[in-house]
Amino acid sequence: MPDTANTATPDLPAAALSGVAPARFAVADTGGETVLRLSGPLDLAAAARLWADLLRAARQAQGRPLAIDLTDVTVCDTAGATLLLHAERAHGGPAEIRGADARVAAVIALVRPVAVPPPPQPRPVPQSWREVIVSGLTICTGGLAYLGEVAVATVRLPARLRMFRARDLLRAADEAGVQAIPLVLLLGVLIGLILAFQSLVPMRRFGADIYVANLVALGLLRELGPLLTAVVLAGRSGSAFAAEIGTMKVNEELDALATMGVDAMTMLVLPRLIAAMLVMPVLTVIMEFAGLLGMTLVLTAGGIPPITIANQVAHAVSPGDFYGGLCKAALFGAAVAAIGCRAGLATGVGPRAVGLSATSAVVGGIVAAIALDGVLAVLFYRLGL
Repeated sequence: MPDTANTATPDLPAAALSGVAPARFAVADTGGETVLRLSGPLDLAAAARLWADLLRAARQAQGRPLAIDLTDVTVCDTAGATLLLHAERAHGGPAEIRGADARVAAVIALVRPVAVPPPPQPRPVPQSWREVIVSGLTICTGGLAYLGEVAVATVRLPARLRMFRARDLLRAADEAGVQAIPLVLLLGVLIGLILAFQSLVPMRRFGADIYVANLVALGLLRELGPLLTAVVLAGRSGSAFAAEIGTMKVNEELDALATMGVDAMTMLVLPRLIAAMLVMPVLTVIMEFAGLLGMTLVLTAGGIPPITIANQVAHAVSPGDFYGGLCKAALFGAAVAAIGCRAGLATGVGPRAVGLSATSAVVGGIVAAIALDGVLAVLFYRLGL
């Protein structure tokens, strides 16, 4: 089998002007073994020019022993070493590297641990009860560790203010709060309309239609207002937090921050967490007033004067109901933001990784908000609040 060589040189005027022969490779078949013979400087420009052809030649040698002859290679940098290791990976098996001098071999040994990461292994689906319990405990342990990291980052915030950017906090508050106001207003009015209409029809049979105002007001201020706002936050902002941080992880920006000594929890998680906790009570108030407005429209159309509705709401709702709902809203915001950021930090590899993280953030945020609402409802009942 004759040798074939890659000798394209028009795109390397610098090499031609300097008198240095461009890198090239030849493929030879010797005694049942495929040999890739490279020559010249194997630098960044050469790696970019030879990448596709060299990997194609390595793939064509699958199923046969492969040797890479570097006897005539004069210079090899990290880009060239990466090209050689990817050629070995394209071959599908180990390749024998021959003729490399000490400097070239040292560069290859330095790049090998990081140039070609092993493919991610799929997580096995738990089959037995023991595996299910172990998997659940692993997830809980990871969640507790993440909460611990958030707590440590919060405690160390005064010493790391240079990593905490107020601009990110304001941007997150704008995206999660200000831009969500139209949706919250629309959803609040619709919820108030639906609750009032569905309650008015059966209660009018007993002459208790005036108490629809009590029912809707208590339901909105104590439960539905914070909970529905948390669902909106999870759908809009929780998924956005996961997608932003997940994209940064896929692009290895988080590794770059760690290399520069920047704490990702302080720089990325805390601004979003604080922003969510600040905007959630405000969005909840907007949701509640919009719901009361929708309820007023239905009851007014049913023949109940607005002043009567206002009096019923004032007598039915106490300041504790209002402030308790705001406390719930702040906790829901913290939970949604924390889960969204954790989903982003746990993003895997591949084209679907960011989408899966966003989906996980939405589902986890909604489930966490509902679970917290149930726990707080029992706690408030036990405390008499």
